[in-house]
Amino acid sequence: MNRRRTALAVTAALLAAAPVLTACGSTAHPGAAAVVGDERISVAQLQRQVADVRDAQQSSPQAEQLVAGSARLSQDTLVRLIQYRIVEQAGRDNGITVSRRELQDQRAAVERANGGAEAVRGRFLALGIAPDQIDRALAMQLTRAKLDARFGAVRTNEILVRTSESLHVDVNPRYGVWDPRRGTAQAAVEPWLRPSAPGPAAALDGPA
Repeated sequence: MNRRRTALAVTAALLAAAPVLTACGSTAHPGAAAVVGDERISVAQLQRQVADVRDAQQSSPQAEQLVAGSARLSQDTLVRLIQYRIVEQAGRDNGITVSRRELQDQRAAVERANGGAEAVRGRFLALGIAPDQIDRALAMQLTRAKLDARFGAVRTNEILVRTSESLHVDVNPRYGVWDPRRGTAQAAVEPWLRPSAPGPAAALDGPA
C-alpha cells in the first residue's frame, strides 16, 4: 500500500509541474534546441514531439481548451526533455534503474486510481505530454522516487543540481537559458524540491 501511495504521489508531482525557460541568450550548437552533455536535442526532434502533442490535442473533444492551455508548449517540452536526461543520468550515476515491469505496474496503478487509461491520457495531454510520451515521463518520476528513497529529498535535490551542472546544458537562445541550479526560470520555485502543499494535480492521488 505504501508503494502504491508513493507511485501515485510521484505521478501527481509530475503533473503539477509547469517548467519554463528564461528568454535570455545562450550558445547552443547550430541546429540544436539544446545540448545535454554529449547528447544533442535537435530542433527537428523537439518539433516532432510538439507536433505529436498538438495532433493528440486536436483529436480531443477538449481541443480548444487544451491548445489554449499550452501556449508555451515548445519551451515546456524542451525543459522536460532536458530534465529527463538529468534525472536519468543521476540514476545511472547511482546505480538506479527502472525495469519494464516496474513501469507497467506504475502505469496500471495510476490508471486504476484515476478513472482508467483514457482519463490518464487526457490529464497528461493537458500538460503537454502526448500518449506515446507517458511511459518516459513515468520512468523519470520512478527514478526520482528511487533517488528520494535512497538519499532523501534534500540529498536528491543536491544530486540533481550537481548532475545538471556537470552536463553543461546549452540551450538555443530561441528557447531560453538553462539555470542548472533551478532547472527552470519559474519565479520563486525550486523544481527539484518537493512542494510543501499538494499541487493542482493532487486529485490524482488514490486513497490511502
